[in-house]
Amino acid sequence: MSRSFALSRRRFVSGCGGALFGGLPLRLLQAAEPPRVPTVDEQIRRLAAEAPLALQFRGQTAAECRAWQQAFAAQLRSLLGPHQPPARWQTVVERVVELKDHRREELVLSAEGHPPLPIYLLFPHSPRGKRPGVLALHGHGRFGYDTVAGCDDRPGVAEEIVKLNYDYGRQLVRRSYVVAVPCLTPFGRRLDDRSAYHGEDPCGVTFVRMQLLGKLLMAENLRDALWAAELLARHERVDGRRLGCVGLSYGGRMCMLTSALEPRIRVAAISGALNVMQERVSTHYGCGAQVIPGLLRYGDVPEIGSLIAPRPCIWEVGSHDELIASAWAENALRRLRHAYQALGAEGELRVDRFDGSHQWSGRIAYPLLQEVLDG
Repeated sequence: MSRSFALSRRRFVSGCGGALFGGLPLRLLQAAEPPRVPTVDEQIRRLAAEAPLALQFRGQTAAECRAWQQAFAAQLRSLLGPHQPPARWQTVVERVVELKDHRREELVLSAEGHPPLPIYLLFPHSPRGKRPGVLALHGHGRFGYDTVAGCDDRPGVAEEIVKLNYDYGRQLVRRSYVVAVPCLTPFGRRLDDRSAYHGEDPCGVTFVRMQLLGKLLMAENLRDALWAAELLARHERVDGRRLGCVGLSYGGRMCMLTSALEPRIRVAAISGALNVMQERVSTHYGCGAQVIPGLLRYGDVPEIGSLIAPRPCIWEVGSHDELIASAWAENALRRLRHAYQALGAEGELRVDRFDGSHQWSGRIAYPLLQEVLDG
């Protein structure tokens, strides 16, 4: 190789390097410290800490709060997508169980374009005539709606009821309310063999599968909760002007969402759910049943809960509930109180800080339900 050709080749390579790397000498790029690549956990924690929450309520007056509620509710509905229950359906009675103090009807509701909804309707033996109706929503667990309805003759249910004071649907019918207890997805009879998930959370797996089909798991369960509320409102034994909603854990989350978007619900009792997604997502959180894509761009749990205002609402918080971070819970309560104060209804937002863990209390909730629904 001639000396002139070698020099020309070196000039060509040097020129290409300058063009490819923005004109910087190649030796400087090789010597520079490479940027640190964050882990996905670090990236998500940073994004969670910087979440915009752009539609937080920052007004002061009742008019400002009502306008904010309208705007945030519209955005929330848009994020959820389709979630309205059918206007008409067929009801199949699977079984009727006569118990000492109430009757349990085991029903399946079906309508074209929707998966069938299993639901328990609980009726008090007395008094007769129209009674207030309460929607009682269950949380996570392999038994689905069996625990809330008090079906303790089924294996394992009695132990779960004792552990979490979980039969609040049965406790409510014993207080002379008509109670609807729907089975949500993916729980109880609506879940295949858990072993088929190979140790993965069925909520996360179901969320991913539904997303591929253009459906949102939380919206599916919201539709079913609203469907159950509509069943109550139309029933001949129920006064549709006197409806309440209660729930523990995921049932508390769904109680909040259902009550926020269904104004006919006059009172809500939300238990074990005073935590926020901004905190949850910064950990290794994976419950797909609670995910609303894009929510943290606009708000969080306190903003959804604020849509219930000025209606009475109680949040139950166990002193040993490890799923509720106290600092985040206080921040959430501050935001909730701000909306209630603006509407002149601060006294309608109540908190039951009871001595217990992640379980249903009822200590203040039952008197509140009676005050609102029987008053």
